Amino acid sequence: MKWRSVSPRAWSAVLFGAWLGLLVTPAARGQGGEPRTFAIRGAKLFPVSSTPIENATVVVSKGVIVAVGTKVDIPADAWVIEGKGLLVYPGLFDSFTDVGLIQPPVPSGEAAKQTPISHGPEDRPATTPWKNAADEVNPGDSRVENWRAAGFTTVVAAPKSGMFPGQAAVLDLGGERAGDLVVKSPVAVPVSLQAPGGFRSYPGSLMGAVAYLRQVWLDTNWDTQASATYEKNPRGVERPKYDRTGAALAEALGKRAVVLLPGNNTVQIRRALRLAQEWKLNAVIYGGQMGYELAPEIAAAKTSVLIDLKWPEAEKDVDPDEVPSLRELRLRDRAPSSPAALEKVGVKFAFYSGGITAPKDLLPAVKKAMDAGLSADAALRALTLSPAEIFGVSQVLGSIENGKIANLVVTDGDLLDKKTKVKMVFVDGRKYEVRETLRPGEPPKGSLTGKWQLKFSGPQGDEEATADLTMEPDGTLIGTVSSQHGTGSVFSGWVSGDKFSFTINLQFEGGASDVVFTGTFEGSSMKGTIQALSYSFEFTGTKPSASASYLLQDGGAQ
Repeated sequence: MKWRSVSPRAWSAVLFGAWLGLLVTPAARGQGGEPRTFAIRGAKLFPVSSTPIENATVVVSKGVIVAVGTKVDIPADAWVIEGKGLLVYPGLFDSFTDVGLIQPPVPSGEAAKQTPISHGPEDRPATTPWKNAADEVNPGDSRVENWRAAGFTTVVAAPKSGMFPGQAAVLDLGGERAGDLVVKSPVAVPVSLQAPGGFRSYPGSLMGAVAYLRQVWLDTNWDTQASATYEKNPRGVERPKYDRTGAALAEALGKRAVVLLPGNNTVQIRRALRLAQEWKLNAVIYGGQMGYELAPEIAAAKTSVLIDLKWPEAEKDVDPDEVPSLRELRLRDRAPSSPAALEKVGVKFAFYSGGITAPKDLLPAVKKAMDAGLSADAALRALTLSPAEIFGVSQVLGSIENGKIANLVVTDGDLLDKKTKVKMVFVDGRKYEVRETLRPGEPPKGSLTGKWQLKFSGPQGDEEATADLTMEPDGTLIGTVSSQHGTGSVFSGWVSGDKFSFTINLQFEGGASDVVFTGTFEGSSMKGTIQALSYSFEFTGTKPSASASYLLQDGGAQ
């Protein structure tokens, strides 16, 4: 055997990669030891597909529900969980998110400047429909455990960057390897009208984005027909050119993947309905917060809706003298009534997290819709069976029935009651305990809510990051942190006295890893320590005042 000469730098990379593989927390797995056959006995079941059942039993074997009812024979070798006083629901769906996927780094500095300028539709700007969420699953994403602890066992996950960012997949939030999470793929093709590049690059505007969208559908339709004709009789005919975008879209649409079209206000919803009709798409609208104005039109079009649970609210750190418009105030007030309006006219709808970064806020947001008139049955259905139907997986998910995947949530009370606690979660029949995070209990001595500019010297030299934080009255901290390494959602965040701690999860070479920020704050400044991989280094942070932010936005300071 011959040994190759390896440089010290290469050996360092190898050792670092090996060490990181050990450091990265493996995908959470079932707590183990329990038999694959078990029964929950004497609980109140909410099958969703039928009326609730008192004092019922559900039997699970090898990840599949095999018996449900009040008179059920429990196998002799089954592990029995006494369910007296407990409630059992189907696992909850987050119907449109990127939870469970690898988080791409956000281009910044020189990388952002090197983004190629698009001069026309032939350049296919912000278009990567060949990407598939099933190929980008990251079991180490810390949000998997956080969402699961809140009762969510399933997500419809999709890449988020671009106008055609990639294809969505249905993922179960449990498993050791990426393939363990994938239930079905592809199930949807998300579309965004957020034009990239500004006016310096095509499409550069909303009008350009709509025109580009139409051009892509035209090209895909033409390519599909031309390829079919060529395949029948290729001799003597100029072969059609291969277009990766058209091929990917044609394949997904051929598999009956739905097309997700943006539509939050009345103009956007009507545009989505018109585009769906024009191109005869199996379309679903996402956003839907102004559905209270257009519910009859949506019903007439027989179109389903995904409703963003991040209800509109006043922005943080805005000029206190700035008065919101009447239309904006009306939307804040009436948006939570949209689910009830859609329920009334028979529109199928489901909920998704949208801008919510803390899963514990999802069910309270649903409760807000109930306070605005949504029935409890419709609310539960929108979290379970309706999304399963919309995305074509209702044969195996969405309700507690024989033959379906055993995704179950066990609680000590009504799922939508703020005092209720999730006791156990089962994903593919594997049990996951829900652990409560311990934290100091001293009342906060100030607020960390706002956008913070962080500076630190890391392994790659001086760096900066932006932390967009929200502190709740009890000191719970949520939000996001963005840097050249990517964007991570805050979890396990708290403020106690003048101290704070929060954690994000980022994708590094070799896997995902937690990055922990701890420190102290006073007024509009903070300082502390960042722990990431094998490194620990100091950071400082400042929060521009509301008036300073206003001056910058208004052009009064440069």
